[in-house]
Amino acid sequence: MADTDIIIIGSGPAGLSAAITAKVRKKNILLLGQKDLSTKLVKAHTINNFPGFPGISGKDLEHAFEEHLKQMEIEIIEKRAAKIYDLGGNFAVQCGQDMYQAPTVILATGMITQKTFPGEEDLLGKGVSYCATCDAALYPGKTAAVIAYSSNEEHEAEFLAEYADKVYYIPMYEGASFDNEKIEILNEKPLEMTGTDTLEALKTDQRDLKTDGVFILRESIAPDYLLPGLEMDGPHVKVDIHMHTSVPGIFACGDIAGLPYQYIKAAGEGNIAALSAVNYIDAQKRAGGHDNDHTG
Repeated sequence: MADTDIIIIGSGPAGLSAAITAKVRKKNILLLGQKDLSTKLVKAHTINNFPGFPGISGKDLEHAFEEHLKQMEIEIIEKRAAKIYDLGGNFAVQCGQDMYQAPTVILATGMITQKTFPGEEDLLGKGVSYCATCDAALYPGKTAAVIAYSSNEEHEAEFLAEYADKVYYIPMYEGASFDNEKIEILNEKPLEMTGTDTLEALKTDQRDLKTDGVFILRESIAPDYLLPGLEMDGPHVKVDIHMHTSVPGIFACGDIAGLPYQYIKAAGEGNIAALSAVNYIDAQKRAGGHDNDHTG
């Protein structure tokens, strides 16, 4: 989508609020997320501080969000961002084999709830990866393991199996199934990635699984891995009151931008992030116009 103004990553309250605000401001948006919006929201029993919805359940609030998106004709692209590349004046967001570009990106991915595995960070890029469709071509004739946290990731294992000779699929959820004989489901608990300079094995609660690669497919990816060089404040992206990050054109909102982890706070920050992105885009266009006036 060459004419996209803002790419929004995340379909929780922060991302949805950003999308709605940007659409009201007549910007072309691309909303990356999940059709079921937010697993965290759905599990909320009662929400008491969201104005206009006293005592609402997370499921009912999700339905209200879905209706709002429908009325605004906002579509969710059900893809997981794996990497953001700064192209200088534009950003490219990689989602598997697809690449999307825009002058601004809003990070609304929420906090990663799963802890990293021992050895994961040390072996990242050395056999450990967060995107099977991105790196599948590196595994022709090899063995790979996939640790997946939702059924949405099953297509990545299928794609990986087009290259690898063997794929071990370790679902962290129930109900996984494949017809592909190259994919073997292991109902085991992953514990650790081992190796020195490169990955050698994935240790589970039942064995040391020899594998050439391990793909960890969580709902979201750590922001400083998603965009290297992004300034962090502990586990959160560092932002100012306008939701600007340390990278011009990149904004962050919601849980990823810090405490408190509340839906109303996330929605408010999503609104601010979108307004800041709109102002950034308009300022860039004005600056470009002035440059054109001088160049003749």
